[in-house]
Amino acid sequence: MDRKFVFRPVLRYTTYGLMAMGIIAVATGFLANGERALANLLLNNFYFLCLAIGASFFLALQYITQAGWSAAFKRIPESISAYIPWAALIMILIMIGMKSLYPWIQPDEHSFDEHSMHLIEHKSPFLNVPFFLIRLVIYFTVWVFMTRLLRKYSLKEDIEGGMIYFEKSGFYSKVYIFTLALTFSLASFDWIMSIDPTWFSTIFALKNFITSFYHGSALIVLIVVIMHHYGYFQFITDAHWQDFSKYVFILSIMWAYFWFSQYLLIWYANIPEETVYYVHRLTGPWKTVFYLNLILNWTVPFVVLLSNYFARKKMVLGIVIVFVLIGLWIDIYEQIMPGTIGDVKIGFTEIGTYLGFAGLFIYIFLRTLSSAALIPANHPLLQESLHHTGH
Repeated sequence: MDRKFVFRPVLRYTTYGLMAMGIIAVATGFLANGERALANLLLNNFYFLCLAIGASFFLALQYITQAGWSAAFKRIPESISAYIPWAALIMILIMIGMKSLYPWIQPDEHSFDEHSMHLIEHKSPFLNVPFFLIRLVIYFTVWVFMTRLLRKYSLKEDIEGGMIYFEKSGFYSKVYIFTLALTFSLASFDWIMSIDPTWFSTIFALKNFITSFYHGSALIVLIVVIMHHYGYFQFITDAHWQDFSKYVFILSIMWAYFWFSQYLLIWYANIPEETVYYVHRLTGPWKTVFYLNLILNWTVPFVVLLSNYFARKKMVLGIVIVFVLIGLWIDIYEQIMPGTIGDVKIGFTEIGTYLGFAGLFIYIFLRTLSSAALIPANHPLLQESLHHTGH
């Protein structure tokens, strides 16, 4: 059985250094261009929130399907989910400057034509500041409560054993995935799509939900790869690596399907309110970002992991996932920045802010991971995970 994970001082101080760099980047960013700095706060907070939500969804699915192969790794998605309360605090701080992010708050200050003003007015019962903030609180309340509930039952299962907490986790996982589907969809509308208030897409929320699940699952696999390299999870076999690869491979196809479907529906409809979104992203420097998004999130994992030979190589899998996680940042960047700062700008503000958030995220993850046994010894399906073989 693996030893308990120890959050060593060198790792702790590294995360402190990354957070310090992030604070400097945000501070200098606000001095130079407040709107750009605020947009980057939203970008990176939503990025790491997507990873946390996706990991929590992965965990819930394992309970619902009673999947045994992943039982030994469930501490990882539990620990990733610990970022959600911190994302709530940061999102509340971002909302202090929400007027510079969301033009529907003061549409008169923006160059909307008469038709666009009519659309914004039509959406005002939903898009108004008080209701917007109330929804934000509801979203995070649901996510924090449900993820902490699953964590509590998981730790109690470690102490008491038996089936009672496993069955409770299965039941509340079913509740969680339905509430998550609704709340994360609405959150995507609120925080991302309303940046372009006259634009709409019928599958925008579903695309972002699949994106979160895809990249959250990919992050879990990357962490297992890294920890295995440093001596943890030594029971892992080629069958585990192949199953992890299948997860990433299949989810990359699902992501590409919804990415293309959203584009295809809007291209076919040819309605000005919808096509303007892609016209902007397929012209000038944004065209490079647009296709880079597809290459990183689909082409790379699809081409490399198509082969069973590479699918069983943990280092190949780890490198692919690094590209995929960069792809998530590009995906969200493409969604947020055209409607906020307008131009493609990647400098110290963007890189430094990302590293700062990464430091905070890693610190929370490692602190949570070190607070409980790495392997859930009393999980009823643990032996299936420890002795997993190919299908």
